[in-house]
This record gives sequence, C-alpha cells and structure tokens, in this order.
Amino acid sequence: MATTQATTMVTPADLFRIRTISEPQASPDGSLIAYTVGRADEKENRYRAAIWLSPTDGGDAVRLTSGVHRDGMVRWSPDGKTIAFTSDRNPDDKGKGQIWLVPVAGGEPTRLTSLDRPVEDFVWSPSGTQIALVSKVRHGEAPQNTDVRVITTIRFRFDGEGFLDDHYRQIFVVDVVDGQTRQLTDGPFEHTNPAWSPTGHEIAFSSNREEGWELSNNRDIYAIRPAGRDIRRVSDGTGNWRRPSWSPDGTTIACMGTRKLSSDAARTELFIVPAGGGSPESMSDGFDRSLADQGIGDSTFFADGGPRWAADGKSLLVVCSDEGSVQLARVAVPDGGVTLLTSGAHKVSSAAPLPDGRLALGIGTPTTAGDIWIRETDGTLSQLTHVGDEWADSVALSQPEEFRVASADGTMIHGWIMKPANFDPDTKYPMLLEIHGGPFGMYAEALMHEFQTLAARGYVVLYTNPRGSAGYGDEFAGSLFRGWGKNDMPDLMAAVDWAIEQGYVDPERLGILGGSYGGFMTNWVIGHTDRFKAAVTQRCLSDMYSTYGTDDIYFAMADQTIGGDPWEDPDIYWELSPITYVENIDTPLLIEHQEQDMRCPIGQAQQLFTALKRRGKIVEMMLYPDESHGMSRTGQPKHRIERLNAILDWFDRYL
Repeated sequence: MATTQATTMVTPADLFRIRTISEPQASPDGSLIAYTVGRADEKENRYRAAIWLSPTDGGDAVRLTSGVHRDGMVRWSPDGKTIAFTSDRNPDDKGKGQIWLVPVAGGEPTRLTSLDRPVEDFVWSPSGTQIALVSKVRHGEAPQNTDVRVITTIRFRFDGEGFLDDHYRQIFVVDVVDGQTRQLTDGPFEHTNPAWSPTGHEIAFSSNREEGWELSNNRDIYAIRPAGRDIRRVSDGTGNWRRPSWSPDGTTIACMGTRKLSSDAARTELFIVPAGGGSPESMSDGFDRSLADQGIGDSTFFADGGPRWAADGKSLLVVCSDEGSVQLARVAVPDGGVTLLTSGAHKVSSAAPLPDGRLALGIGTPTTAGDIWIRETDGTLSQLTHVGDEWADSVALSQPEEFRVASADGTMIHGWIMKPANFDPDTKYPMLLEIHGGPFGMYAEALMHEFQTLAARGYVVLYTNPRGSAGYGDEFAGSLFRGWGKNDMPDLMAAVDWAIEQGYVDPERLGILGGSYGGFMTNWVIGHTDRFKAAVTQRCLSDMYSTYGTDDIYFAMADQTIGGDPWEDPDIYWELSPITYVENIDTPLLIEHQEQDMRCPIGQAQQLFTALKRRGKIVEMMLYPDESHGMSRTGQPKHRIERLNAILDWFDRYL
C-alpha cells in the first residue's frame, strides 16, 4: 500500500497538528496511566504539554493540567495521591523547569522547588516524603565585574547547553512537605540518574569523580547516604555505566552501559553489580543487539525510562534496537539471557509494569506519532490512547516499504522506500536519498514528518541503515573505524541502484540530503559522484581536523573513531574530510546550519560554503539563530517549518 485513504497532503505546517505523547507512568495500584500530550504552538512559537490520566480498563481519559504551559517528567507519589512534574508555568522561571505537585483528585498545582537551574531529572523516595533530583550548580566563585570567560577545563561547552561556565550536575534532596532543599554532591563532576534504595537509606547515581575524568569515557555507579552525605563507589571503574536501578530486595543494582570503551559503536548492555560494591556482570553479553532505543524519528518522543525490575527480582524490562525496530525485552537475572516480548514494525520506547502483570507501553509506527498500548499477560496488544488518530486519519500518509539489498561486497543492507502520494506506477519520479546521523543510530519504524512531507510533494523517499548503524550487530556497527565515507558509501549506492531498478525512479533526478553524520555523508557523496543533481547538507561536518578542537565531544572520541589525535596521524584526518574533495563537487548544494551548534560547529558549514563560492559553484547557506544541533526535532517550531520549506524549495528548483 503506497498511501492511506485520505486525500489531504502532508505539509510542513502539519507540525502544529501532530500531537506527541510522553512515556507512560502507571499509578501504584495500576488503575491509571499518567502521561503528557504535547503540541507546537504556532502563535507563540513554543511547545506546550498537558498531563492526562487514562484508566487502564479503557475508560475515558481525563486532563489533569491545562496545557497552557509545558508540563513534563510525570512521576507518581508512592501512595498514588499526588503527581510530581516539571513545568515552566511560573513567569519568573523564564523557561527553567521546576518541580510542581498536583493532587490526582484534582486541584491547582503547587510549586515545590525554586532552584537557580532547571530540574533535569527526579525520583520520589520510597516513603514519599522526599524527592531526589538533578540540577546544575556553579563550582567555585563566579567572576566579578566582567563578562569574560576564563576556561580551564576541556569540557567547557556542550550542544544544547552552550558554554558550561563551570556548572556541574549535582544531586539534591527536597522535602515534599516544606520544600527544604539540600545539595548532596559537590565538586567539578557530573552526577546523574539518581535512584533510591528500597529502604530509602541510599541514593545510587552515575558519575566519574576521579581526577582527569573529562578525558575519560569511564562512568561508575556510586551511592550516597542522604543523612550523612557519605559517597561510596559501587562499580569497579572498568566501564561506562548509567541508569542504576535497585533490585526489590536492595541487594543488587542493575545498570546500563558497556565495557567496550575503545569502540565508537559500543552496544548498550545490562549489567548487575552487588549493592555493596563489586565488578558489574553483563546479563546480555551474548545478545548482539543494543539494549537501548537508538531509533531516529522527528515526531516520537518517548523517554527511555531505564531498566525496570520485575516484582520478584528475577528479571528486568528494557528496550532493544533490532534491525530498524525497537522492541521490549526481558533480561533474566542472575543467569542472563534476553527474550523479546514484542515484535513487528514499530518503536517501543518505554514500559510501565502494572501489578496484575500487564505492561503499559509507549509505541510509535511509521504512520503514527505514538500512543500508549497495554500488553496483556498473553502477549497481545490493545491500544489505550488515540492521541494521534485525528491527524493521521486526515492526511494521506505514505506507508514505507521495507527492502534489503546486497552492497558491493555482499553485505546485506536494510532500508525503506516511500512512494509519493497519489502514486502512478507508469510515472517516473524524482528520488531523494536521506542519510541518518550518528553514525551509530538507525532509521526506525517511526514517524518521520519530514519524509511524509517530501513524499506528499511528489518525491520518492529512500532511507537506509548502512554500515555503522545500530541494530544489526557489533561487526556491522563497528565497521567505520578509520573508514567514514569510504566504507558506507557503497551501501548507500547499492540502495539507490536497487530503487532505480524498481522502474518508477527517474535516474536523472536524484537528490541527496542528511544531517549531522548524514550531513558529513552528503558532503562526502557529492565529492565522489556526480549522479545527484541537488543536495542539502545540514548541521554537517566537512573538515575532520578542525572538528577535533571545535566540537564539544570529539576530543574524547578520536581514538575510537580515527585511531588517534590529528597531530599523530594528520593524513587520515585529511583523507576522511569531505572538504578535501571539494574540487570534485559540482552538485547544487544548500547548506543548513544552526548558529549555536556545538556538536558540528558552524565553521564546518562556513568552510564548505566559502570553498564552493570560491570555485563559482551553486551553493547557498542558511543559518538559524538561537538554535543548536537538534533543531530539526526540538527547535523553535517556526524554524523547523522554515527548514522543511527550504528543503522542498531547493529540490523543486533543481530536480
């Protein structure tokens, strides 16, 4: 089936009609599911979200908050009477989300925290009298009478956060009754993922509190006693571990992470470690898939809730990236072993266990932004919410068609093709090749508003998971070492050749586009072939040598990606830089970049633009102010729409 039955075409402005839903949170008695429903506000150029409650027996949903503000991170109190959430509803916060409390029976929310920085994560204590949270605090005195930054650490900026100015994430505890807040951790270290022990005597968290941590990929699990602030390291310093979760009896801590610190595509495994301390043991070492949601989409935003213990302490629930889908998995403890609990063309991104053995799941598909489903004890799925139905039923959505094709060396490559709306098999259509970022990510069975917009405009849309992608095993994911561009371009070209062979693609009207690593690959491809008649590169990399010193994280990845620092092997940095091949680029190119992008700094776009202008080629550059690397998914709504319109205009002009 090429498209759904509606006749209204998808447009960039449908961003304002798509409703997104957050991870499901089950009430302690399992009778209600709490979640937020978000929307983009066209008039105010911002996002809003309201808290909703749906009975698990399928009754009518009830809205708990107004939706005038942006409410999120919904968490039930242990007694089920109160919901804590973050919100920007106080004008004095100026966008800084703080914790608010609202009675489930109804009533006005009341503010709990008033910290200088936003609350980034939080969790109720088992007694319900306290909440542990994460927020940033400056380490050391702020400079006086100057706006000059004095930088002494290599981690001084981060995409989406800007200059860090010596602020570090710390663990706090706030008393629910009186709002008194105490900072538990301190020092120039990052502390994340707080988790209370079943007795409430300790809080586990993830950090690296060793000197020189900024240059290390190690992260450990620590535990702190709120009463005395005594910190102890639980894990053994040999891996990167996060999202601790205590077993029901408090004897074991589960966590997600890896020991493969030398890999640039290390899959996420589930580990357990004695709560008293020791060496974490992998429960999924023999399972060649990442236990994380690595699916890429621009319309589904279920948060990863981390591992969830079964009540009997014999297994945990996690999500698993598997060949373009994201499934729910159960991991046995202590013997290990992974069992997939779902299957099919969808993206399961979170799970909330119910006391009766059922599970509330957040699920998205290629034609739905996501809803909450109930997995019955017999494994069947029933849809609980229908947040996305109104939009999905009103527009002509192209249904992606799955394919696999052999690359030049015989490696099988997985991908999808979307036919244009009102597809006519006797017509030859222009085709756009989309390339994902990462590279250790994967296109997934998830809604891409961008792809639907392109198909509605009359383009065939081709997207694949070439080598370097997650979801296809360690060897496949790790095959780009010292080979960015060189090793995966044949995979992309094999998919293009396959699409042309289907008979409805015009080989003289091919376009190419991608963002982040996909922008790198767009630059690489048009520097190595002239078969594409137009290209759009977004938030790209073009010069690997300058990336090393100007990107916010690449200095910590160079060994895993290229095998050393640029002064140790400058030739490979130059060989793998798309700008090296700029003399070969004749394809009309639109360069889109965000001015506050620190993941792929703006100079990467400017270098390429200047070189092509110098050569007299067709090139334009669009720069988006006050936007970071993730603009296409989370940026200002008006900029997201302007971006889509610019892409459409460029390909309409040259294809």
